Amino acid sequence: MENLIALLVAAPLIGAAVLLCGGRRLDRAGHWLGTLLAAASFVIGVVLFSDMLGRSADDRSLHQHLFSWVPVEGFRADIAFQLDQLSMTFVLLITGVGTLIHLYSIGYMEHDERRRRFFGYLNLFLAAMLILVLADNYLLLYLGWEGVGLASYLLIGFWQHKPSAATAAKKAFLVNRVGDMGLSIAIMLMFTTFGTFAFGPVFAATGDASEGKLTAIGLMLLLAACGKSAQVPLQSWLGDAMEGPTPVSALIHAATMVTAGVYLITRSSAVFNAAPDAQLVVVVVGAVTLLFGAIVGCAKDDIKKALAGSTMSQIGYMILAAGLGPIGYVFAIMHLVTHGFFKAGLFLGAGSVMHGMNDEVDMRKYGGLRTYMPVTFVTFGLGYLAIIGFPGLSGFFSKDKIIEAAFAKGGTEGWILGAVTLLGAGITAFYMTRVMLMTFFGEKRWQPDAKGDAPHPHESPRSMTIPMIVLAVGSVFAGGFFSLGDRFLHWLEPVTGHDHGDAPLSAGVITGATMVVLVIGVAVAWLMYGRASVPVAPPRGSLLTRAARRDLLQDDFNHVVLVRGGEHLTRSLVYMDHTLVDGVVNGTAASFGGLSGRLRKLQNGYARTYAVSMFGGTAVLIAATLLMRAV
Repeated sequence: MENLIALLVAAPLIGAAVLLCGGRRLDRAGHWLGTLLAAASFVIGVVLFSDMLGRSADDRSLHQHLFSWVPVEGFRADIAFQLDQLSMTFVLLITGVGTLIHLYSIGYMEHDERRRRFFGYLNLFLAAMLILVLADNYLLLYLGWEGVGLASYLLIGFWQHKPSAATAAKKAFLVNRVGDMGLSIAIMLMFTTFGTFAFGPVFAATGDASEGKLTAIGLMLLLAACGKSAQVPLQSWLGDAMEGPTPVSALIHAATMVTAGVYLITRSSAVFNAAPDAQLVVVVVGAVTLLFGAIVGCAKDDIKKALAGSTMSQIGYMILAAGLGPIGYVFAIMHLVTHGFFKAGLFLGAGSVMHGMNDEVDMRKYGGLRTYMPVTFVTFGLGYLAIIGFPGLSGFFSKDKIIEAAFAKGGTEGWILGAVTLLGAGITAFYMTRVMLMTFFGEKRWQPDAKGDAPHPHESPRSMTIPMIVLAVGSVFAGGFFSLGDRFLHWLEPVTGHDHGDAPLSAGVITGATMVVLVIGVAVAWLMYGRASVPVAPPRGSLLTRAARRDLLQDDFNHVVLVRGGEHLTRSLVYMDHTLVDGVVNGTAASFGGLSGRLRKLQNGYARTYAVSMFGGTAVLIAATLLMRAV
């Protein structure tokens, strides 16, 4: 079975190579080739999963060593894969949801003349993401990490004829490079501390390392996670990345790329467990981002950007849970998987709405679409109920567990984190109800565009609706399936460990409080958008609303602190270089030049001058000799 692990990566990697290098002869069937190879990777994953289930819990880790990249004394870099319960969970999510998004893209990108290249990029992304989660060492993980960054850049900027898409791709690439520096520094620190960057030896040696070094490694890993998972302060790229095709939003920003940071922290649990200060910073980052993304999602009229704010917030839940340590690792991954179902379904549903509305994204120009697009309405509605935590659906089981784990942290910290997670649940109910009401309820508000063409809403083709239906099924049943008999907890516990903690409130009380804030959020949204008509032009709104429309001024902050700050720093360095460094060098050269000019005057070519010089020199020598004898 170990030999099958490499095939998981090889299938989409071959697809990317063939589709990107095969030329236009593959235009007619390239999309099917890409989809079949993604499906093949999923089938291989299912086979390995079935084999893993037949093993005991302590014997479920498989390793495949392909070759040694750099085998030298004191430094060894291996290309080797590790498949355990944690990586298997990601393999099934990446390949399963990825295959559905490939299938959806066949219909969505039907009229795009560069469809073959798009599917090549999708395959490249899958291959890079699989390398990331299957690597058995941090250096190989870094290869997948950078590959994901490259593929996301290509996919976000796929419609590069749009200046906004090209700018968004560059922004995502540059912001992620900041996080990537954190991962590279962490790997260097690991090697200098442990002499290796392989998972097993690093984790086994954490008990012998100083807490200061482990804290530094943990903070650098967190910086990397913030970049990929769009957490504060590296979250500014996520909303702009919605300029890419909708399948990209579903693949990258729902089920795979943004979850890489959660995977990195959970995989590095041994490091964070031994570095409580770094763990605390992880919790703070998750809590802040949870509320940050939720507030931004409340004010967006662009349906995809509203969902992007939601993604930021839900990943914040996962990061917070991962920062809780053994209390929350399992629940962070459980919410990650359920979120992969309902958020991918919501993004595909948004793409279906856009498909029927002439690519319109402004929800103020929707309204009443439930009668025109019944399948999209039902599947989107189930995803909506799942994400707000409606009882019995997937989000109810996974998000409630994170809220319980937050309270179980204990002490004042537990009460604060519990309150933050409850507040986030209420805001989630508000902004997602707002999206539902503005899109599918009320009176129709669409109008002819500048060319006079009015939208004609219609249901999407089966190639788009079937993936949405499958994801809706997962949105309904996945959480309950995982929670039955603590099935998911027992699955991951051998890798992540688990501690039940000591919650000050019972699970029933916490669930009741969650339901109360959920009802309040839905009710407020209904009062604001259900009973009253939605204005075509957005009202001015409060100061907070206006700030949320501008992503809570994150771009303004980045421009003032980073761009302007960088400009001033650069100018200061240039000034120092010119005045100090060049001044010393040029001053020294000028001094020697002046001295040589003065000495050159002594060489004037006159014999009498040379005779006087010789006489003077002789006189000095005679005087020195007589003086020495006298002494």
